[in-house]
Amino acid sequence: MMQRIVLLVIFFIAFENTFAQPTSLKGEREKPSTASKQVATITIKAPQLNTDKKIWIYLPKKYDSAKKKYPVIYMHDAQNLFDAKTSYVGEWNIDEKLDSLNAQVIIVGIEHGNEKRIDELTPFKNAKYSGGNADNYLRFIVETLKPEIDTKYRTKADTKNTGIIGSSLGGLVSYYAVLKYPEIFGKAGVFSPSFWFNRKEINELTQKSSSLKAKIYFLCGDNEGDADVIPDLNTIHNLITEKRDSNLNLSKIRIVKGGQHNEKLWRDGFVKAYLWLF
Repeated sequence: MMQRIVLLVIFFIAFENTFAQPTSLKGEREKPSTASKQVATITIKAPQLNTDKKIWIYLPKKYDSAKKKYPVIYMHDAQNLFDAKTSYVGEWNIDEKLDSLNAQVIIVGIEHGNEKRIDELTPFKNAKYSGGNADNYLRFIVETLKPEIDTKYRTKADTKNTGIIGSSLGGLVSYYAVLKYPEIFGKAGVFSPSFWFNRKEINELTQKSSSLKAKIYFLCGDNEGDADVIPDLNTIHNLITEKRDSNLNLSKIRIVKGGQHNEKLWRDGFVKAYLWLF
């Protein structure tokens, strides 16, 4: 009973930014933007989801003066990636971190669908929480967004230079993406994945998969509040390892002591994940 209560608490903490962005109190000064000049936004139609999507794009330093092409990482929950003004419980500081590394990569952040976030980021329906529209969400990325990005920007569009990274449900859908589209996504950052949401289906899909070729970085904390996070992650990692030559160094699992299910864990873990993947 206690474990179920803890699970529900973690679920709603993790998805509190699903339902609303904070509103300013009367007389409270609006938070200033912290996004760097390397970040811009566009809006693109998403026919697969019957909506428009706001997209955040980070371009590396000197992009305008360079002529070379760059790898691309697609990331979920863009509201939390670059800007404290739009984040609900703290940003990841992706732009500042990449600027400090002089990273040669393009980041494409996709804003979550607010009340539709659970639907978009879950592959299969959950008996209690529903969801299950990730196929259409990934179709939007693969069929609409990626072609647009590859057309408008100088990208390395091949599999080994295309990654996908997310946390919580974003971690779940990022892992699902490399199973569903192994010819598109060659690298994935899977942070605190909510495998519990579709545990049975994801485990079975992993066991049946014959094309686990992607390089995958798994990250979680040992204090996320749900006792199943680490076992679920270990189960998936072990299933993958059984299917691949361990000498190829295609997957890595990192468990952070004291790490909790929050932006701090994912923000602090991003650079190591990026450097290992790319």
